[in-house]
Amino acid sequence: MTRDDIIEMVSEKLRLIRTEAGYTQDKMADIIGVSKKTLVQIEKGRVLAGWSTVVAVCALFRETETVQFLFGNEPLEVLETVAREGVDYRRGKTFGGKIWWREIVRKNGFILQQNILSKHFRILDEQHYRIYSSFDEENAKHRFRELAEGK
Repeated sequence: MTRDDIIEMVSEKLRLIRTEAGYTQDKMADIIGVSKKTLVQIEKGRVLAGWSTVVAVCALFRETETVQFLFGNEPLEVLETVAREGVDYRRGKTFGGKIWWREIVRKNGFILQQNILSKHFRILDEQHYRIYSSFDEENAKHRFRELAEGK
């Protein structure tokens, strides 16, 4: 998944996100920091939202069914992984990936998982803190081996 993929996905679903949240175009435009004219253009498919607009939508409406359907229960993790081209340091505690994640391997207190929607990979420690995220499977597996084998 790339930044362009995310922009396209959110742009296509923006009207649905807005209606699910119960906002008028005027209110939604104000909330996400664009003009009503721009919002209308995005909703009609004439233009794509900008990256900052997409980040705002995903952050502010992360609990809507539509955003959850696009990215799973942690849309900001997907955005952060794409924006930073991977994450390799201990971050916030997760719920362990019971719903949106497929476990690939578990060893020595580390778990390598893949998100079933976005397809990105992450490594959790034994307390379920996310310590690594990437869309690159080989890099994720390599980092997992380093962590699990203590190298």
